[in-house]
Amino acid sequence: MKSKIIFLLWLLIALTAFAPAKRNITIFTIGDSTMANKKLEGGNPERGWGQMLSRYFTDAITIDNHAVNGRSSKSFIDEGRWENVLSKIQKGDYVFIQFGHNDEKDDPKRHTDPGTTFDANLKKFVEETKSKGGIPVLFNSIVRRNFGTADGKSVADAIKQDDIRNGIDPKMPKETVEEGARLIDTHGEYLNSPKNVAKEMNVTFIDLNSLTHKLVEGLGPEKSKELYLWVEPKTVPALPDGREDNTHLNVRGASIVAEMAVKAVVEAIPELGQYVRRYDLVVAKDGSGDFFTVQEAVNAVPDYRKNIRTTILIKEGTYKEKLMIPASKNAISLIGDGEVKITFDDYAGKDNIFGENKGTSGSASCYIYAPDFYAENITFENTSGPVGQAVACFVCADRTYFKKCSFLGFQDTLYTYGKGCRQYYEECYIEGTVDFIFGWSAAVFNRCHIHSIGNGYITAPSTDNGQKYGYVFYDCDITAAEGVDKVYLSRPWRPYAQAVFIRCNMGRHIAPEGWDNWKNAENEKTVFYAEYQSKGEGANVKRRVGYSKQLKDLNGYGIEDVLEGNDGWNPVENDNELLKLKR
Repeated sequence: MKSKIIFLLWLLIALTAFAPAKRNITIFTIGDSTMANKKLEGGNPERGWGQMLSRYFTDAITIDNHAVNGRSSKSFIDEGRWENVLSKIQKGDYVFIQFGHNDEKDDPKRHTDPGTTFDANLKKFVEETKSKGGIPVLFNSIVRRNFGTADGKSVADAIKQDDIRNGIDPKMPKETVEEGARLIDTHGEYLNSPKNVAKEMNVTFIDLNSLTHKLVEGLGPEKSKELYLWVEPKTVPALPDGREDNTHLNVRGASIVAEMAVKAVVEAIPELGQYVRRYDLVVAKDGSGDFFTVQEAVNAVPDYRKNIRTTILIKEGTYKEKLMIPASKNAISLIGDGEVKITFDDYAGKDNIFGENKGTSGSASCYIYAPDFYAENITFENTSGPVGQAVACFVCADRTYFKKCSFLGFQDTLYTYGKGCRQYYEECYIEGTVDFIFGWSAAVFNRCHIHSIGNGYITAPSTDNGQKYGYVFYDCDITAAEGVDKVYLSRPWRPYAQAVFIRCNMGRHIAPEGWDNWKNAENEKTVFYAEYQSKGEGANVKRRVGYSKQLKDLNGYGIEDVLEGNDGWNPVENDNELLKLKR
């Protein structure tokens, strides 16, 4: 009986180990230039709405955009592009289909007729998607920004303009459209074909033309330019002669249209709703965001927003920039999507532009002065190496909360600079050599991983006299790189330094004496260094220095006690919810 149970357990483990990983759902997008990915060189501001879709979906959804400039449903098939997409579709994937702009062109290589050849191509996409177990979604074309006269010539000119990519001719008269003018349709029956095919074949149809028509007409002739590729000459390197384009979208326009499309799809297909996300601003190196750098996104946040967070998604990548979050940009949340690293390489001994040393405070890769700051899944790094003081993150703000973040450096990695400020670190990774967590703030490190990559000191608090708390570590793993064999828990940067380690697992690299007085015996009279139920090879309670303490209980040392201040801040219970404060 016993052997049978063991065999069944082994079998269960084996089956679990070899179970296939859950596959991402892919949304394939096929269509024309209004949907396609655009080149980014020269600060090109043009985007297709398919290019921006990924900002609105979680990592469980992969966006594979096959839309191409200038293609109709006919040319997309004839060039073998549809066959390529079809070969990739798996059961449960989606195909977003939007054609029409180029199907109405006179070009025989692209032209189709609504009701016959256009419909036939749409049916082909739908039928073959279904045959692979995919889920087709039909869209009609987004609106052209065509205000003015509803006559054949103006409509024909608007259609031709899709393919014209010239700069602004200063000799040509400027567009003159009165405010209150109506938006004129340029697509005709091409808008109805996707709707009719969807109804006939019982698939989802999204009337994106009506949605964008309402948006553009509501903005009016002048304001609606802000969604399209209207660029003044000599302002963007990619478009030196400028552009007045009423078909193609800019970053803002494509983002808005993508969001409208996602909302409409989720209304029609509610099961996709679980994968939808929304952030106020998005940073992405691939052009799918509002900005390419984190600093640009921070700068765009309105100053002193009241009682609301501004959420910024940072998509995967390494962002080499010296980031500054000023006090006026309160209540910002930075959320990393994948592996996100904010990095720079300044250090204290490096010269500034005036030939002076930058100093420790000037060496940081990131500065945070804004209260109620929140960061999740971000790595803050200083890459200057073992060259002395080199800060990865400088935090001078109250009620700051870091969740699952990493702080990488050598000496002085994390500078908790703010006096009277409270900081909370949850499930974070912090590494360094000497004094790699240091400063004045009261800070809680909850279930963090503290890793020494060289002999030295983990903390160097400069707690002010009379301050109730300094650093408190709860349930942290204290580890070291191979060959590191003498690390102290703390040394006092200022005489009243405080550091307490509670239920921490300490590696053998922790020196038996545990604590250091920074070569000043007077500090032993004023510091408060304590532990509670330390464990691991480095927990040598009996060999600790005489001026350190072993707490008998945790009265007054709950996380909420350390962080509550005068306003009752409790990130453990309330996560990053904003306090309702009256100033």
